[in-house]
Amino acid sequence: MAPSDDAGRPLVDQSVLDRLRVELDEDEGYCIVFVGNFIDYLPFRIGRLRLALTTGDLDGAVDAVLSLKTSSQMVGAERLAGLAMDLERCIREESPRAEPSVALPRLAASYLRPINQCSRQTLHRLQAQRSTGANR
Repeated sequence: MAPSDDAGRPLVDQSVLDRLRVELDEDEGYCIVFVGNFIDYLPFRIGRLRLALTTGDLDGAVDAVLSLKTSSQMVGAERLAGLAMDLERCIREESPRAEPSVALPRLAASYLRPINQCSRQTLHRLQAQRSTGANR
C-alpha cells in the first residue's frame, strides 16, 4: 500500500498550537520550547523509524511510528501526522499476514521517502515561523 496523498492537509496547522497556548494559560515560553523540542527530536524519530522498518523490528516500528504520529499531532504537523497514521495502519494490517522481516522493509520503501520529504518541509515551516515570530 502506498502513502496517501495528504496534499489537502496543512503542513502546519497553527490553530493546534494556538489551542495549546490557550489551554496552558497563554504560556508563550512553553509553546516555544515545545516546538523547539519537536524540531530537535524529529530527525531522531525518523531515524528510529527507518531502523525499525528496514531491520524488520515490528515492536520498534510500532513504537517509532506512534511517537512520530503523536508528536506531529501535538505541534500541528498535520501532513506528517497523516503519513504516520497511514503507515501505522499498514503496519497493523500487514503484521498478522506477513513476516515482519519482509513486510516492514517493503513499507520502508514506500513510506520513508515521503516521510523524509514532509519532515524537511515541516521543519522548514516551523523554523521559519519561529524565527519570524509568526508563532505568536
